[in-house]
Amino acid sequence: MVTAGAAAAALLAAAGTVLKAPDGLGALAGSPAAPASATAPDPNLPAPLVDMSVSRQSEDPGRTVNLTIDDGPDPQWTPRILDVLARNGARAVFCVLGPNAQAHPDLAKQVVAAGHRLCDHTVSHDTAMDHKDVGYQQQEILDGLRMIQDATGGAPVPYYRAPGGAFTPESRQIAAAHGMRPLGWNVDTRDFERPGPDQIVATAEAQLRNGPTVLLHDGGGNRAQTLEALERLLPWLKDNGYAFSFPRR
Repeated sequence: MVTAGAAAAALLAAAGTVLKAPDGLGALAGSPAAPASATAPDPNLPAPLVDMSVSRQSEDPGRTVNLTIDDGPDPQWTPRILDVLARNGARAVFCVLGPNAQAHPDLAKQVVAAGHRLCDHTVSHDTAMDHKDVGYQQQEILDGLRMIQDATGGAPVPYYRAPGGAFTPESRQIAAAHGMRPLGWNVDTRDFERPGPDQIVATAEAQLRNGPTVLLHDGGGNRAQTLEALERLLPWLKDNGYAFSFPRR
């Protein structure tokens, strides 16, 4: 016997309706549990120039790690994080907020000059932007990109990371239409919660089995714990055979 619920589900499926879990029950779009979201491009938006699925894997083969550092540049913490990266021969993607780049163009240029890559992390760091209209998402992404490029004199910005992983198919396509691959993560150190350097390091080491892309922060607050954790984590990575790479574009 076909129940009323099953019949309704069949009708919805036939109509092409997608059933969505309530907010808070699904994985963040940037997290390792979330799908890569290989949605077909929307013909009403500019065509993507690069892959619009969320990148989490390394562009290099072998045992690699991709360091990604969010919410800067910050005049107190970014120079110190750049220093510890340089001392360990490490490279990273800096996911930059447009206004911070605009306020500290010297730091944004320093990131590029040191051989790191830039990522557009929007203007307002709105973690609910996936619930806003497409025009708002586009403005956040493209205004952020413009601010970063103005601050750096037109340096390449090969990635886009939605705040809190709040990607949508539309935001991914908007980014990809401007040459930016959406960027997720596999390892969430939760360093922004300041759980202590020991916990940040332990989380990173434990979660690397999920994949190579590690989420850290140089902006948005006191990052002394992140700095201390990096001082320990980077030598540990090298001692354990990891090479520093960049996320796949």
